[in-house]
Amino acid sequence: MTEIGETLREARMRRRIDMTEVEAATKIRAKYLRALENEEWDLLPGPTFVKTFLRTYAEYLELDPRLLVEEYRQRYERPTTQDLTPFGPGMSGQRRRRRQRRSFGPLLVVLGGIGVLLLALYLLGVVWGDPATENEAPNRIAGTPTPTATATPAKTATPKKKKKKAVPTRVTLRLTASSRVYACVEDATGKQVFPGDFIEAGKSTKAFRSQRFRVNLGNGDVTMSVSGKRYPAADIGAPIGYEIRPGKKPVRLKEAARLRLCVS
Repeated sequence: MTEIGETLREARMRRRIDMTEVEAATKIRAKYLRALENEEWDLLPGPTFVKTFLRTYAEYLELDPRLLVEEYRQRYERPTTQDLTPFGPGMSGQRRRRRQRRSFGPLLVVLGGIGVLLLALYLLGVVWGDPATENEAPNRIAGTPTPTATATPAKTATPKKKKKKAVPTRVTLRLTASSRVYACVEDATGKQVFPGDFIEAGKSTKAFRSQRFRVNLGNGDVTMSVSGKRYPAADIGAPIGYEIRPGKKPVRLKEAARLRLCVS
């Protein structure tokens, strides 16, 4: 079985390339490159970065990146809970129909009771009526004096209420890199509108539009254009993530939430 780190190290030594040269060419920090060669996966930001760094390092050393990435997946990646949980055909649809039947049953009983009560009240009013009201009606008509005209007060103008601005339901996002930086973007449905890849210095992504975005960045050399407003990412010397919603500033994600983004 091929050792990933040993393959990378031997290729670099065979070409007599110093680690600082690799760092400058690939824009991957030297400590991450050493971690790849030593197979110290815990020192790397997460599985997504491991595969991306492996691919970039292998391409620089003129190795086959697909073989190294596949070797890493088979040996170190664990299957997700969703992959291990079996689902029988039609099971979710049967459960959904049973829940709908249980939820509609009590509602139909309540609506039927209200309908019977209203019908009973209507029949009582039609059959018996209100005798006091019927006897007083003629007297009221005979003894009603002729109303005198009264002056109608002038209507005062009421101030118009200012309409509140509608809160936007969607947001537009574009990323611009000041140096080569890794990025991935997921929209509100969990779709990777920008899969994990590098943005070259001075380049921008296309404008994405959704109800919400989550962004995973390799470093802070990125400016986020959110519905026309520009927000620079924080330079913390490590990968960083943001959540972007309509009408609000980007909010920094917790590390656990950032690591779950764009994991293939």
